[in-house]
Amino acid sequence: MKFQRHPMKTIRGTILLMVGCMILACSSTENDPKTQVYAILQDSVLSMAHTWVDEVPKTVTSYSCARSSGGLHDFYSEGDYWWPDSTDLEGPYVRRDGLTNPNNFTAHREALLRFSEIVGTLTSAYLISKDPLYAEAALNHCNAWFLDERTRMNPHLLYAQAIKGRHSGRGIGIIDGIHFMEVVQSLIVLEHYGFIDGESMAGYRKWFSEFLTWLTTHPYGKDEMVHPNNHGTCWNMQVGLYAVFTKNDRILSLCRENYKNNLLPNQMADDGSFPLELERTKPYGYSLFNLDAMVMNCWILSDTSHDLWAYTTDTHKTIALGLEFMAPFIEHKNKWPLAPDVMYWEQWPVAHPSLLFGAIALHKPDYFDLWKRESHFYDIFEVKRNVPIRNPLIWLATADL
Repeated sequence: MKFQRHPMKTIRGTILLMVGCMILACSSTENDPKTQVYAILQDSVLSMAHTWVDEVPKTVTSYSCARSSGGLHDFYSEGDYWWPDSTDLEGPYVRRDGLTNPNNFTAHREALLRFSEIVGTLTSAYLISKDPLYAEAALNHCNAWFLDERTRMNPHLLYAQAIKGRHSGRGIGIIDGIHFMEVVQSLIVLEHYGFIDGESMAGYRKWFSEFLTWLTTHPYGKDEMVHPNNHGTCWNMQVGLYAVFTKNDRILSLCRENYKNNLLPNQMADDGSFPLELERTKPYGYSLFNLDAMVMNCWILSDTSHDLWAYTTDTHKTIALGLEFMAPFIEHKNKWPLAPDVMYWEQWPVAHPSLLFGAIALHKPDYFDLWKRESHFYDIFEVKRNVPIRNPLIWLATADL
């Protein structure tokens, strides 16, 4: 079903937005971070949502690749840094770290990123305007990806980040799934506001329960869980959120313990840096990416009984230390001590979620000032792909639920 824009609904949304802004202005102090986030983002979010609201869903079934070992409903992608061997053009691909092969199949990744961007933006627009048209349009896309038998994706990533001549899929392909996170967070928000009926909600939770089982029992998932760099961080980040969504306390507990006993102590150096990210050919971008994922682990996995923000290892490593290491190089990029990244050096930093959520959780207004000054909206696919959280309003909406 394609939703049509109704003039009266658009007018009503504009009126509600004006009322909402007045309420925010009257009920919140000028320096409240949530109020400031709304003020910074609302005009751009509504403008983008106006563009997205009539877009039709495009799922994995909209695109196919002859090199995939899977079927029409299976997600497929190819490893970024793998290229034809110049000495054997028909042989297995060879690795060139940091250099993305533009001829690899990316259509499913692009469809997933588009899905995440549309749903996150439309849900954010609903929170700003309270116009149900945005919520209904977001759920139209969710229905296509998870419920409609003609277009739904199978709940696994068995064929992600394949390599010609080497692998039909790999565990590190699980990182492609991080863009489901803002969809899941949107479902949490829209359920709270009463937009999802019981049958549909059961269907969404069933899909993610099956996905969660695959992520935690398949060898690919088990390998990714213990991957020593950003891949392990991103496995824990998305699995933790899916456990929250599906109310799986056992997996949620596993993710908390994995953060405390593996991710933080083993990936962070004593100065707050991530040595395995610094070894890459894109050390600046990877350091920012892993810090974002570490911070989101804390945001997702913390509650009144579990405070990962305050968690300290035996060697005094904390998430605050990671932010303290990276913040000066975000503020003054020219002080970065290593060589520039081999690709996308000029595009970083942006308004990273680590700055915003770190500022709120750790009461660090200087981080918030850094977040405010950087770009909140960007068009380059590779930048979007490496900033998994781009719609902070949907995360702030559930902070007090």
